[in-house]
Amino acid sequence: MDFCISSATDAGTRKKVNQDSLFVHKLKTETGNMAFAVLCDGMGGYAFGEAASAELVHAFKDWMYERLPLLSRNQLEDHLIRLEWNQIIQKENDKIRSFARQKGCTAGTTVTVLLLTERRYFLLNIGDTRAYRIGETVEQLTADHTVAARELKLGNITREQAEQSPFSNVLTKCVGVEENVYPELFFGTVQKNVVYMLCSDGFRHFVTEKEFQEHLYRRGKKSLLEMKSREEYLIALNKRRGETDNISIITVCTS
Repeated sequence: MDFCISSATDAGTRKKVNQDSLFVHKLKTETGNMAFAVLCDGMGGYAFGEAASAELVHAFKDWMYERLPLLSRNQLEDHLIRLEWNQIIQKENDKIRSFARQKGCTAGTTVTVLLLTERRYFLLNIGDTRAYRIGETVEQLTADHTVAARELKLGNITREQAEQSPFSNVLTKCVGVEENVYPELFFGTVQKNVVYMLCSDGFRHFVTEKEFQEHLYRRGKKSLLEMKSREEYLIALNKRRGETDNISIITVCTS
């Protein structure tokens, strides 16, 4: 299996600072090809949210370069990924909290991390950045940690009400605010000829899942130039429709 990776980000129409941070990389290991992606959406005053998201992306990037080649000498196991990613989250949560105390501010970030091997995917999420699998159907692989999502899960509101709720962007957990934070992890089989997409919440407010599929999914091998063009089109579409938040997307196509 091979992977085509691409990404795009935009500060949006009103914000001077882009508090989204991202990283995506394709690598060859002793057990086959892999793709690794991280997307964080920072929160806080001027530059503080940006610092929090960049710090967390940098930590996972270091893990990919330093630990993943060692772990990949054998078949990756769910419990090892869970253990090491949890350790990163707890360490970075303490670091961001300490930074915020020193600056006298609040700083935090959401995070979605995706590791694709030729057989299995490993996925971590905190907050309302999302991961999707886009093929003949569109499937949201992560669960939002927001007040609206919690009420939907409890059956107190419908999905339509959740999407329109003023609490749809009110987080119930993020990295850097509470003393302890517990990520949600997901594992599954990698599918061929689909697109795995990570996006910040600014990317999905004004674009539907049907439009994700229409513009990002095509059968057959895809080029970097093709995917980059489609990502930038959807970002521009969001802005034309009124999105004011930072807008970011990562795509990993399998073939």
